[in-house]
Amino acid sequence: MENVLARLCGTSPEDPLPVWVHGSIGHCFNQLTLNVIPHVILGVVSACFLGTPRSGSGVPCRPGWGCRIAASFILAGLFLADTIPATISQQELGPVYLEVLANSTATVTWLTHGLALLMLFRSIHSFAKGPATLALLALLPLPSLIITVVWYCQSRTAWSPAHPAASSRFAILCLQLASLLVTSFPSIAPGKKTNSSQSQRSQVAEDGESWLSCFFYLWMNPLMKRGYQWKLNQPEDVCVLPRQLQTARVCDHFYSCWQSSLQRAQEPVRLSSVLHAAFGLRFYSLGLLKLAGNLLGFSGPLLLNLLVNFMESQQEPLTHGVLYALGLFAGSFLGALLRNQFSYQLNKVRLMVRAAVISAIYRKALHVGSTSLARFTMGEIVNFMSTDTDRLVNFCLSFHEVWSLPVQFAIALYLLYQQVGVAFLGVLALALLLVPINKVISDRIMVNNKDMLKHKDTRVKLMTEFLCGIRVIKFYTWEKHFSTRINACRAKELQKLRAIKYLDAACVYLWAALPVVVSIAVFITYVLLGHQLTATKVFTTLALVEMLILPLNNFPWVLNGTLEAKVSLDRIQRFLELVDQDLEAYYALGGPSDTATAMEMQCAAFSWAPVEKESTRQPLSAGTLPLYIENLSVRKGMLLGVVGKVGSGKSSLLAAITGELIKQGGRVYVCDLEQGFGLATQEPWIQFTTVRENILFGREYDARLYKEVVEACALSEDLNILPARDQTEVGENGVTLSGGQKARIALARAIYQEKELYLLDDPLAAVDADVANHLMQKCILGVLKHKTRILCTHRTEFLEKADALLLIDNGKIVKTGTPADILPLVEAFPKVKDVDKRQKNKAPDEQDLEEAVETEREGSTQNNNLIHKEEEKKEGAVAFQVYKAYWKAVGSCLMLSILFALLLMQASRNISDWWLSHWISRISQTANTSVMAFSASLPSPELLLFFTLGLVSPIEAVDTTPVPSNGSLDVNFYLIVYGSIAGANSLFTLLRAFLFAYGTIRAATVIHYQLLQRVLKATITFFDTTTTGRILNCFSSDLYTVDDSLPFMLNIFLANVYGLLGMLVIITYGLPWIGLVLLPLAALCFSVQRYYRHTSRELKRFCSVTLSPIYTHFSETLSGLSSIRAMRATQRFELENQLRLERNQRCLFASNTAMQWLDIRLQMIGVAVVTAIAGVALIQHQKQLGNPGLVGLALSYALSLTNLVSGLIFSFTVTETMMVSVERTEEYTTDIPIEPQDKLVQVAADWPSQGLVEFQQVVLSYQVGLPNALDGVSFTFYPGEKVGIVGRTGSGKSTIFLALFRMVELKSGRILLDGVDSQLVGLEELRSRLAIIPQDPFLFSGSIRENLDPQGIRTDAELQEVLEQCHLWDAVTQMGGLDSKVGERGRCLSVGQRQLMCLARALLTQAKVLCIDEATASVDQKTDQLLQQTIRQRFADKTVLTIAHRLNTILDSDRVLVMQAGIVAELDSPTCLSKKDGSLFQHLLHSGQQ
Repeated sequence: MENVLARLCGTSPEDPLPVWVHGSIGHCFNQLTLNVIPHVILGVVSACFLGTPRSGSGVPCRPGWGCRIAASFILAGLFLADTIPATISQQELGPVYLEVLANSTATVTWLTHGLALLMLFRSIHSFAKGPATLALLALLPLPSLIITVVWYCQSRTAWSPAHPAASSRFAILCLQLASLLVTSFPSIAPGKKTNSSQSQRSQVAEDGESWLSCFFYLWMNPLMKRGYQWKLNQPEDVCVLPRQLQTARVCDHFYSCWQSSLQRAQEPVRLSSVLHAAFGLRFYSLGLLKLAGNLLGFSGPLLLNLLVNFMESQQEPLTHGVLYALGLFAGSFLGALLRNQFSYQLNKVRLMVRAAVISAIYRKALHVGSTSLARFTMGEIVNFMSTDTDRLVNFCLSFHEVWSLPVQFAIALYLLYQQVGVAFLGVLALALLLVPINKVISDRIMVNNKDMLKHKDTRVKLMTEFLCGIRVIKFYTWEKHFSTRINACRAKELQKLRAIKYLDAACVYLWAALPVVVSIAVFITYVLLGHQLTATKVFTTLALVEMLILPLNNFPWVLNGTLEAKVSLDRIQRFLELVDQDLEAYYALGGPSDTATAMEMQCAAFSWAPVEKESTRQPLSAGTLPLYIENLSVRKGMLLGVVGKVGSGKSSLLAAITGELIKQGGRVYVCDLEQGFGLATQEPWIQFTTVRENILFGREYDARLYKEVVEACALSEDLNILPARDQTEVGENGVTLSGGQKARIALARAIYQEKELYLLDDPLAAVDADVANHLMQKCILGVLKHKTRILCTHRTEFLEKADALLLIDNGKIVKTGTPADILPLVEAFPKVKDVDKRQKNKAPDEQDLEEAVETEREGSTQNNNLIHKEEEKKEGAVAFQVYKAYWKAVGSCLMLSILFALLLMQASRNISDWWLSHWISRISQTANTSVMAFSASLPSPELLLFFTLGLVSPIEAVDTTPVPSNGSLDVNFYLIVYGSIAGANSLFTLLRAFLFAYGTIRAATVIHYQLLQRVLKATITFFDTTTTGRILNCFSSDLYTVDDSLPFMLNIFLANVYGLLGMLVIITYGLPWIGLVLLPLAALCFSVQRYYRHTSRELKRFCSVTLSPIYTHFSETLSGLSSIRAMRATQRFELENQLRLERNQRCLFASNTAMQWLDIRLQMIGVAVVTAIAGVALIQHQKQLGNPGLVGLALSYALSLTNLVSGLIFSFTVTETMMVSVERTEEYTTDIPIEPQDKLVQVAADWPSQGLVEFQQVVLSYQVGLPNALDGVSFTFYPGEKVGIVGRTGSGKSTIFLALFRMVELKSGRILLDGVDSQLVGLEELRSRLAIIPQDPFLFSGSIRENLDPQGIRTDAELQEVLEQCHLWDAVTQMGGLDSKVGERGRCLSVGQRQLMCLARALLTQAKVLCIDEATASVDQKTDQLLQQTIRQRFADKTVLTIAHRLNTILDSDRVLVMQAGIVAELDSPTCLSKKDGSLFQHLLHSGQQ
């Protein structure tokens, strides 16, 4: 190669490429390195842009493009023209070949560049300056031209007439310089801002980008820039998914594969085989990328070895050195590129699999029969979509690890055998021993994890109960009791967590300490076998041992991931194998001869559960079936009433008509089947959206029809109360609405759909008499009068207008006929009992329910937007305050000792490597060989991640004095010291691992304790304005992060920080000049990661913000399946799911790609450093300045530094993301408003002994800015007085009780009990001295005894006595006594019985003041009378305040208080008020009687 260069440059072979000649830069060096190489780079990069696709017409373009394209073609012409005088002038400037080579390269380059600009000009880049890379690279040849111009000026040949060729070349040169500046100037000059926001908004990721852009993610730059400028405000700002990833396309492809599998297979289709068919080819072919990347990883150490050998021997030709350096560059460059592309392409496949699986589960849930769906709980099905799908997606990563780890292991073992021969068996034995140990540890971790999750579930369930019953708990001051129960669960959970963390620590210890142990074993074996240690042997062995440990440690986790994925796949498969609804087989196609028939059933038998065996199917023995319809025919346009006692099969009949039951036989015909039904279910289903969207349910907005429907359903007044009228968002399951409003909105939705057949399942149940009448007249007999209606109801008084009635009992039609025939029979049914049972889960009338949520509605709908804003995302970086909070949770002493242990561990590790090299330098004959061989061994980047943290070339290594031979050295001495340092390292590692585990468990304990204490003391308004889901989220997923994920990442982050520090200290100690390379590298790294972190953080937040709507929508769909299917909205819902999924996938894709964007940049920085050091080394070698050892060391570090830095940045970013969970818990522990805890006055033990209640000018509002709920209320209730409180919804009745119990603090005024101001009494004391029977009867899961007396201070006899007085003792003995469980939220008792339980609680308190909030609403009349009697007897001498909706319950009270709009309207005895003309009470009485 030297000869070729010499002939090309006309120089001597000894120094073919002189850099400095006669006081200026050598011409040959200038032309080859500063002219040809930059042109080649520019040409190659320009060629990458030749494939850019055109955009549609009409894109406005910037003015600079024309100049740039013209200048590029002019330059090509000028360089071509320059060849003529160069060949004529012959050797005047330099050899002809050199000039021809330089000019022809430049001509081809500028032609390519011009064409590339032309392509870009016609693409979407035309409105901007085009890619910045091209503009910058176009400036690369500039130094060469300037140097040549300067040379001409110095030699004064430029203007000399004696040299015409030289003069013409100079003229051409000046033109070249001018054109070059023209090419670059428009692209560097600032341009006008042209609607770039729109262009970026609609930018499609990756599609139509050049190769260069795809490899280096240049298309991500606009997004990264906007993230850096804080301009990423919502998920829509993220670029659109590339075509191949768009959810609709992925799903269509997946479903077409599913269909083709379905046609081929007899047995059910396997999900795995469909995924394989849909994405298999793409997925498996990525294995080639992985393999190539892994193999290139091994190229680093081998080339490094060769390069250092070349520098060592003076004989090898320069060509070899250049080739090694180029090989090193190419190997690291290609390796980085391939590994990066593998991750990126794998992420794309994972997103495809995720979209396909989530859509498949959603679609299945929409189409599966209700009866088969009942096998799974709703939680399980949502889990399929979240946890199971995630595990399946993670398997994509595990799969490629499963085959690549053994390959790496085998190669490393083989190379080790090459180094140390038989001694490698020691490594193998230890390694194989490690596999079962690791397996045992990971199995134990799995077992403990399962147990921990069980305890966690119990705790979250308890927490849910606590949050649902928060009012009752505060009324009865049971916070302490619940706190004890929750803490007990948490303690069990932490016990398992402790076991997991300590096992984890053992794993970390093995991971960190094993390389040292293994290497000691190998060296000792090797020396004892009589061999001599050399530097090459030692350091190569260390590198390879490190290579072996990585696959060994990862393998158990990879296997676990694979097994988990298998379990999840089987679970999803079980769900996907459920039987779909088959409407064609269910309904008869041919209609009856009479065209006026809307619906007909003949000999039809239905069941809820599938019949298992053929043999059990007797000729339709109707006894075992819930429903058997002999003959039923419904004419078009008729109103058919369905009556019957509870559980007689009314709802089943409607389910049979909509096809939700299993048909065992017979014939069902429905006219216009594909149009669907208008269905209003018994439990109204409300979507989490605005009231209007709920009613429209996907149809176009028709103002006339909408107004008519709202009027008919008596919703106009309700909408006026809501803050944003019909644009008000209702919470999940309509939490901000009362029961009556929910029922009416569901009814309005059904009517707005304009179907022909309406199935109404008791829409009148949850509303009061007034509204029920309105619904009957205006809606069922009004708007719907021409439709076919089937109405099930218990309110028989409204059925007189029906065309026909159907009496059902035990799933059979007992009788059909006119209302006159049937109604007397219904009256004969034991009505009292019927009402009691019927009212299960039903509130009797609208007002009481509205009252229950009156406060909630006012609070939370006003605050609705606020709730959502907070939930969306916190802006910017995680505050220092949060890290401080976590530090305090761990404890300062503990935290400092953890950091100190980390320091000791790192230091001992580095010292052990230093000692090794010190020993080697003593053994080896000359320091030079030692250093050479030492560096020759160094491995690829991955492996150097850990072990090079300690490699050091001590100062003595440079010493060239000969040392004594191995024999005279005391090998034992060195071995003992080395062994003891390694032992110390092992000890420190152990200490650090266990200290860290202890510290993070302590943090988890402290954070939960503080959070729970704060939530227990929170005000009731906080619970009203914060959804249960959000608080639970904090107690489940955020705490899980604090318990488990955060410590894991924090551990890696801290290890990386210390590793990097150790590495920097040692590099600068061994090779101080490397600092010159490291400083700019550090600055560049810092700026790139800062740029990345800004965007990454926002993208991560978008990911979580867009994820929850998918799950919310799914759970909502599951709860409203029957309505969605009946109204034929399945396709729309599937589309909605796809849109939500697409939004989330967009954010995930952007987040993943941002990571790859950073990774490739860090890798390129590393490649640049490696290449630079190699280049400098070659120049030094030529000048005989080089020290091969130092160069080898520098290169080995350059190879590993990047990986450590990128590991550090990733772990920091992830840690920061996880700190958001700490941020949220911290926000709750500091920002939640809490109830006043002070106690200013000590009251007597029997206070209030009389029961005198005085309100003095009380003003109260639920939140600042809301109207007053009580506005200057004053009254006095005397001891022992019975007072009834009445008023319309929202008049402030319940608020009086809330004020009395100090649930909401007063704005002004005083409340006196026996003359003591309640504001001065401690909260717990105040509430425990009053009794209340709240409106919704809340029971928590546990025994009857616990529900009545959680503190356990009453005797069994007392409990029995109160239960007898409440007429509950019989029911309790039937259930199995006081210790029998009441089920979740009291499921085992009917609503009426639950209210009696609450009464029993009140009887136990012995309080002087009793507040009753419509306690007997769900009880039949007979029991109600008995209860009134009990209350009168037991509370004869006590003050009783009753809020009533049934006015007959308060007609015998001493006085009645009528509330209106938060003020006292009337207060007098019932007789006086009823006689007083125009009084509000009189009006209420009359409307009630109607």
